[in-house]
Amino acid sequence: MNAVLLSLITFFSTLAGGLCALRFRARLHLLLGFTAGALLGVVAFDLLPESFALSRRLGSDSQAPLVALAAGFLLIHGLKKFVLVQHVHESDRAPHHHPSAGVLSAVALIGHSFMDGVGIGVAFQVSEVMGLTVAIAVIAHDFCDGLNTVSLMLLHRNTTSRALVMLCLDALAPLVGALSTFAYGVPPDTLVLYLGFFAGSLLYVGAADVLPQAHSRAGCAAAMSLIGLIALGASFIYVVMRVTS
Repeated sequence: MNAVLLSLITFFSTLAGGLCALRFRARLHLLLGFTAGALLGVVAFDLLPESFALSRRLGSDSQAPLVALAAGFLLIHGLKKFVLVQHVHESDRAPHHHPSAGVLSAVALIGHSFMDGVGIGVAFQVSEVMGLTVAIAVIAHDFCDGLNTVSLMLLHRNTTSRALVMLCLDALAPLVGALSTFAYGVPPDTLVLYLGFFAGSLLYVGAADVLPQAHSRAGCAAAMSLIGLIALGASFIYVVMRVTS
């Protein structure tokens, strides 16, 4: 396995999410619940432990990964809120959702997917185990990126064909991001910060984006089964880490 091959798998994961958004709507909360758990598991059992271990080996400040985590969480939060504000302003000017607002959201998701690919490539610079586990997390949550890309495009009155174009761009973005890491290496000190930052961004995606979507789609009756799937997703990552370490 290498960064390019695993990034290619994210292409199909993203496409699957977008096509599911077009085809299936009633059971998506189950997939979203497992995805949220897997993302939280990667942060807790992989990215943070690795960033702390690398920090200790380098003799650097042990608080640096936590500062980077908070920065990653807040940056993704701020970017999302900025996009939402743009949507509100667009809605104030028109009585219905405007197609350009959907394109703006899709472009933001494409940028995030590009950074996912960079994350896979950088993780492989640390070790194959790190690269594999980060790739699993990206593959899992890129399903949601595809889902969200199509959903937002359709929400803002874009055509299905236009939504599919943005979906394809979103699917290609991780592959381009992974390929870009062949052009440069990341110094160990910077890598500590990047791992913490990437953990923060995944924590936001899992806890503040995917998980609320799962609960909003599930309803009260499915809440317990959803919690079970979240735990299953986190447990899956824990087992993967135990087996591969």
